[in-house]
Amino acid sequence: MKTKITLLIAMLFMGINVISAQGNEEDMNTLSIFSEYAKAKNYDAAYGPWMELRKRNPKFNRAIYTYGERILKDKIKKSSGAEKVGFVNDLIKLYDERAMHFASKTPKGEFMAKSSQVKYDNRKELNISKDELYASFDAAYKADAKTFTNPKSLYTYFSLMVDLYDAGKKPAQELFNKYDDVSEKIESEIKNYTAKLNKFVSEGDEEVQLSPKDARKVKSYNSYLKAYGQIVGSVDKKLGDRANCENLVPLYQKDFEQFKNDGIWLQRAMNRMYTKECTDDPLFVKIVQQKNTLDPNASTAYYLGILKEKEGNWSEAVNYFNQAVELETDSFDKAKRLSSIAAKYRKKGSYGQARSYYQKALAENPSLGSAYIAIAQMYAKSANNCGTDNFSKRAVYWLAAQTARKAGRVDASLKKASAQTVANYLAKAPTKSEIFSKGNSGESIKIGCWIGRSVTVPKL
Repeated sequence: MKTKITLLIAMLFMGINVISAQGNEEDMNTLSIFSEYAKAKNYDAAYGPWMELRKRNPKFNRAIYTYGERILKDKIKKSSGAEKVGFVNDLIKLYDERAMHFASKTPKGEFMAKSSQVKYDNRKELNISKDELYASFDAAYKADAKTFTNPKSLYTYFSLMVDLYDAGKKPAQELFNKYDDVSEKIESEIKNYTAKLNKFVSEGDEEVQLSPKDARKVKSYNSYLKAYGQIVGSVDKKLGDRANCENLVPLYQKDFEQFKNDGIWLQRAMNRMYTKECTDDPLFVKIVQQKNTLDPNASTAYYLGILKEKEGNWSEAVNYFNQAVELETDSFDKAKRLSSIAAKYRKKGSYGQARSYYQKALAENPSLGSAYIAIAQMYAKSANNCGTDNFSKRAVYWLAAQTARKAGRVDASLKKASAQTVANYLAKAPTKSEIFSKGNSGESIKIGCWIGRSVTVPKL
């Protein structure tokens, strides 16, 4: 009897396994069909088998959601009216289903922001208010700010806040807080991708030869940096005069006593007043001094330097600026401090000191192409003062062009500006006939004065 029961159970399990295997085979075949169509961008053909597997076994494979997103976006693009609304709502539903069945592979911030962006992009068809849209983005940001990184969505999120402020639905302090949140998030992402990019930037004059895989990485990093760079300007433009000194000073004066022991509030108020050039107001001095007393850091040291500079005490200002550099622990931020000090020396005409600080900045952030452009411009401006005759003076432009070329090599966003600058300088350098007359083709020329560099005359 026991033997019969055992055989029966074994046969039952074997049957289940056969059914399971058949089911998996069917699911695999369906997956293969729609994924091949999707890869070929034949989304209309992919839709049927994709929907079939999605309904039959939504947990089968994450490809259901990866390709499903592409399929539905194509459907949305090609449809209109009620049909389009149906596809939009289904895409939003798809993101929810992915979060349900593949939670560990579905970062909340990223996919909640995607869902919010779909709602925003189709807001007219969905008849959804700005209040609801902002609440959707805000929920995504608060749920998982770390993975809420899409540049477009970050801008949309802030843009909605400004619109609600203009409509009288959000107070000024909340607007400025959200500006700081988004700006700091963008800065964080720029740091992240800059650090990744710097691993592939060479210190020499030649470009690093990248493998196809690394070349794709570099292209991706540059793409994100370009997008974030554009968003920074868009966010500032959207904020506009809403954060000018006339609005900021009264607000910060009103709130100072309440927040004078809040380091974050002081830091943000300090930064905002500096960015908006409110540094002449006594309140800026008051906030800087309070922050320095409560929690001295690189920013307070730098701003104290600004105040000393305004007083005309340059030597003491420089001491504070250098202290700010020493207090920075992040290479990206340190490079920004060094570059800003370099710009001050450059403005004063102290080109040797300026170059020294730009070079220190490049040591911290090798992809800081703007530093190369600045150095090249100082070389070009010094051409008439750094040569013994017309030829040697104009030879400085070769060095300027060589330096400007590096900017485009390390910073993809400066490729066009770099190429234009190089062409401009080369047009001012000695011509081939002048090189022939001079008889120094291929020779090295020593450039004097503050430049103190050598440049090789092009070979004929």
